[in-house]
Amino acid sequence: MTEPFIYLLRVRYAECDAQEVVFNAKYVEYIDVAVMEYFRAVFGDYRNLLEKGMDTQVVNVSVSWKAPATFDDILALEFELKKIGTTSITYSINFSNYETMKPIAVGAITYVMVSAKEHQKMAIPADVREQFERGASGIVNHAGVEIKERSV
Repeated sequence: MTEPFIYLLRVRYAECDAQEVVFNAKYVEYIDVAVMEYFRAVFGDYRNLLEKGMDTQVVNVSVSWKAPATFDDILALEFELKKIGTTSITYSINFSNYETMKPIAVGAITYVMVSAKEHQKMAIPADVREQFERGASGIVNHAGVEIKERSV
């Protein structure tokens, strides 16, 4: 089994609401940023996909919360490929507090493959499908913390 892909971020003060927890809409923003880092790890650069005349568009996103995240928490977003169809791909993203490992939320996002210029739905080509299936592993650390040794 390969290592998962994990994106680390630090919760900023401006991302918290009057209840002093991360504002719910920020989780979708976190997913979006993390997915772009994931795609960068899979394709080398998202522009490589665009240069092939392909792009992706979000068709569904959801978040279910288990616990709040607060200012200065380090969140780990861990990716799992859930489904790859003819034209779409779905990922599950598990949010946890990186320091305590406490589960925070579970997100899911589905993209449809579209032509880069016309934005028309298209089948995922075999070579791109292979890249999606192979995925990526490792940690992208935008939190500025020391990476912990993971227990198996």
